[in-house]
Amino acid sequence: MSYTIEYLQSEAAAQGLEVSVLVNCLVQDAIRLGASDLHIEPWEDSIAVRARVNGVLTEVAHLPLELLDKISMRFKVLANLVTYEAGMPQDGVAIGGPELEGVQLRISIFPTTRGEKIVVRLFDPRDRRFELATLGFEDSTLQGLLRALKRSSGLLLFTGPTGSGKTSTMYSSLCYIMQRDGVSVSISTVEDPVEFNLPMVSQTQINPAKDFTYAKALRSIMRQDPQVIMVGEIRDPETAAIAVQAGLTGHLVISTIHSGVAAGAFTRLINMEIEPFMLASSVLAVMGLRLVRRNCPSCAQPYDPPPSQLKVVPEAALADARFRRGTGCDQCNQTGYQGRLPVSELLVVNEPFREALLRKVTTSALEEIAIQQGMRTLWQNGLYRALTGQTTLEEIIRVLAADMV
Repeated sequence: MSYTIEYLQSEAAAQGLEVSVLVNCLVQDAIRLGASDLHIEPWEDSIAVRARVNGVLTEVAHLPLELLDKISMRFKVLANLVTYEAGMPQDGVAIGGPELEGVQLRISIFPTTRGEKIVVRLFDPRDRRFELATLGFEDSTLQGLLRALKRSSGLLLFTGPTGSGKTSTMYSSLCYIMQRDGVSVSISTVEDPVEFNLPMVSQTQINPAKDFTYAKALRSIMRQDPQVIMVGEIRDPETAAIAVQAGLTGHLVISTIHSGVAAGAFTRLINMEIEPFMLASSVLAVMGLRLVRRNCPSCAQPYDPPPSQLKVVPEAALADARFRRGTGCDQCNQTGYQGRLPVSELLVVNEPFREALLRKVTTSALEEIAIQQGMRTLWQNGLYRALTGQTTLEEIIRVLAADMV
């Protein structure tokens, strides 16, 4: 039973419900489930409380609608927000006390037609180890990434949807450089927001309200004598131009950009008015990232996927396939999954790829050339995860159907 339901059914709640205790129970439930986000949303007849566990929303409880204003008020107090403001979005940060195990809460409150929706992102201080070797990348991807991080200049890009592990990978890359080079390296970051404080790194948070943008911060950082620069996201042509120029002038620049596949990052940058010859000279590699749920090691068993799913598996691969699926147990909260695995594709820019880039070929043609040069696609690496029993075929199709090659 959840902490929330247990409290609502207790004698203490019957004598007079305390909203501060209820809110603590909601957050404790999210922590217990290992959730990344907690959603508290007014529906037609109740307040739906859901937690995003391993990337999927899971129901935690349903509460009476009359509690919404009190719950919202409590979160506003925790995050030092304006308590009397109910019609405008608000964002803030709170640090949980001992009862919440010191978890950092990033609180977002948004007005809807039924009342305020609250989403809380949880950052657990006990889970702040950033080590590339422990992230679970495929061996070929990890070795290629380490080779790129040995370079002293150039642009290393990560792409993928929100919550695909881009920030964790970039932070782990910075920590790898720090461990390798120690105090001899100067590292600066520009982020929105700064998610974790890293030792020996000069971190800056942009503030658009004061016109302190990525572009302005990056331009100023160039005068701070950095060797490695991390830019949270390349969003606009000005930031893209400065990042590319920095990569060309003796800096290793690590950043993210939104595109469907790794090859799409070049099209996106060209659309931001960056010349192909500049990209051919500056970009070292682009890594596409997704996260899939890992089979629970305690209850995973062999199984036969339905024929409709097996259609996506090449005939030659079926003979050696070892499909596994979790049946559900207490260790995985009856879901069959525990934790997540990265699925990646690493596009390394080499001479044949540069030549194609200068010819301004399409994204699909760039991807085909990268595959010919040895890149394993998201779909290929994801399918390998399913064929070797690390996750289910259903999960791979759910996450990677759009990336099927």
